Formats: sequence, structure tokens, C-alpha cells
Amino acid sequence: MNPWLNAMFQFAFFYPMVMAFFWMSGGLYYFFRRERKSRPRNDPPPMAEYPFASLLIPCHNESANLDDTLGAALAQRYPDFEVIAINDGSTDDTGTRLDALAALHPRLRVVHLDRNLGKANALRMGALAARSEYLVCIDGDAMLEEFAMHWMVWHLTSGPRVGAVTGNPRIRNRSTLLGRLQVAEFSSIIGMIKRAQRVYGRIFTVSGVIAAFRRTALHRIGYWADDMVTEDIDISWRLQLDHWDIRYEPNALCFILMPETLKGLWRQRLRWAQGGVEVLLRHGSSLFSWRKRRMWGVLLEYILSVLWAYTMLVIILLWAVGKFIPMPPSLYIDTLLPQWHGVILALVCLLQFASSLIIDRRYETHIGRNYFWVIWYPMAYWLISLFTTLVALPKTLLRRRGKRATWVSPDRGIR
Repeated sequence: MNPWLNAMFQFAFFYPMVMAFFWMSGGLYYFFRRERKSRPRNDPPPMAEYPFASLLIPCHNESANLDDTLGAALAQRYPDFEVIAINDGSTDDTGTRLDALAALHPRLRVVHLDRNLGKANALRMGALAARSEYLVCIDGDAMLEEFAMHWMVWHLTSGPRVGAVTGNPRIRNRSTLLGRLQVAEFSSIIGMIKRAQRVYGRIFTVSGVIAAFRRTALHRIGYWADDMVTEDIDISWRLQLDHWDIRYEPNALCFILMPETLKGLWRQRLRWAQGGVEVLLRHGSSLFSWRKRRMWGVLLEYILSVLWAYTMLVIILLWAVGKFIPMPPSLYIDTLLPQWHGVILALVCLLQFASSLIIDRRYETHIGRNYFWVIWYPMAYWLISLFTTLVALPKTLLRRRGKRATWVSPDRGIR
């Protein structure tokens, strides 16, 4: 086999396996060091004082979810807070329903924006309207667990350099195979990666569906950028480049709706992949400074993931061409079907899921029943991740600079 092709095969095989062990070791270290003997979720740490906090909820055509989302928001077990719902140019009856709810609940205030200017702009307007230094932000279809605000504000008040806290999203809709796979994914992939990144250095991104911010930190960096496809990745990088700390709090649970169709899942993951490419292009060159060395691990991890996707593309193309055109033996690829190396990767994947499900039993008692479904994860999600990364790079490079990212209502699962 050609030495370059052999090197590509080695990278394609070892990269996901090495990263799985990297995430497992960091996640398990975080669990045994910080979580295993920590306080239970319904008994958050007491605070010397409970500062006033603001809960921001940007809404665009969220009429069907308002009762659940605002009901959970207003039921927070925190003594002093306000809820600000930002109606960002909704075309349904979201605005009318928000006004009716505000008349019933003194804690709730509503900000109406006359046209759809995007989530980043809605969050900025909400932050400017808020009366607190501490801002907890959730999506318009999310349901906060009752102690989530307490856990997140506790982190923000625990140190002057804590600029943000990212919470622990959990999947609400689990009636389909895609829904059940995402339960395992958010546990074993997203949750474990955040734990590992907290151990090794910096966090790639806060969860846009549940995050808390110090207003002073946001003001220093200019709040959310309204021309980025994923405002959460961009704000995370800019905060950390300004030397603010971002923490992960697994006890801050937030139950969310996720796509349950392949079309909806593709659109969501393509947007996530575009967001990663955008921050790489915008902020990557500014990281080559010794003062910003703690971001190097995040940068390297992301670059390697993009290289892996394009390595797989070259392997797939060589295999496809070889089926129609005679190829030199050194470049001929007989099959893409998993062989012994595929079995090893599958076993490592199952080991990663097993370790994460053990950790997550603290937050969902019966989460282990989803373990059976994770055997389908590599087929469903690795392929989607591979192809969204391949599409995202050229799509982002061709996207017009400075174009405002406006709302597009996502797939929220089968009702």
C-alpha cells in the first residue's frame, strides 16, 4: 500500500479511538474528582447572599411551548429573580400569549421586537433590559429543572473571573430511534467532552440552550455576534480569549426538544458544523500567542476533527473510483465495510457509552435502558458528523461576510 494512503488509514482508524479514550479519561477524572461526592442536585450549595438574577428566554414562534417553558422558568427554587421573554418578530400568537402570561406573573417581563433579527440580537436586547449582573439564558422550548438557576448563579458568584457557566441539556422527546440515540449522545459525547475539556483546559462551547453569563464579561467583549450561525460557540471563544473562565455544571439540568427526522437532524448538525468553521476562521489566527495557550487544545482538537472528515472523504473517493477505473495496487481500496478495526472501534464506542451512562445515573436513574440503542450510533451519527463537516467548510467559505443570522424554526421532534 502507498505510504501516504497507509498513513491516512492509520489516522482514520486511530483518531476516533484516541479521542474516545481522551474523553473517557478526562470525563471519569472529572466525575471522581468533582461529582461523585458532590451535593445532590436538589440540595445546591448555600450562598452567603442570593443576588438578584435574570432569566432570559428569546422566543420566535414558540406559542406551542410557552406554557411548559415559562412554567418551569417561573418555578425556579431561587429567592430573587426575574424572567424576561424576548419576542423576536414572531409571526404566530407568541406575543399575545406572552402579554397574557405577564399579566398573571409579576416576575415576567416581555420585550417585543418588531422583526426577526436573530437569537443573538434577541439575547443582547434581553441583557440590556435585565436588571441583574447574572444572566441565565435558555431557549424558548426548554424546561429548566427547578434548582438549575441556583447552581448556575452559585458558580458565577464563586469567583470574579467566572464569565459563564454551561448547563446539562437532557432530551425530552424519546419516542423514536433518533430520539433515543440523542439521549445517549448527549450523555456520552456532549457531557463527557465538556467534562474532559474542563479538566484539560478550555471548553469548545457552552450549550446555547442553557448557559449563564456575567454581564460584565459580556460587556467587555461586545455581547453576542449577530452574524455568526451559532452564537454560542462564538461567545465561548471570545470570553475565553478575554481570559474569562467557563465552567460546566452537570446539576443544572434543562430538558429540550431535539429533531427526530433525518432532515431536521441534518439541518441542525450542519448549522453546528458551520459554527465551528466560522469561529476557526474568525478567531483561529489570534490564538498563536503564549498568553492564549490554554485554547490550543480546543483548537487542535477541532482541526484534527476536520482533517479526519476530509481524510475519510479521500478514502471514500479512492474506493469509489476504483470500482470503475483500474487503479494501481498501491491506491486500490477493496472495501469500506468494517473489518477487525471496525470491530475495535465499535467496542471502544460501547465502552465510552458505558462509562458515560454510569456517570449520568446521578441525573437520570433509568438512563441505562437506552444503552441497547447506542449500537446504531456510529452508523447514524458518525456519518452525519462526517458529511456535515465536509459540507460546512465550503459553505462557510462561500457565505457572505457580515450577513445577519436570523431565526429559522428547527425540527422539534414528532408530536
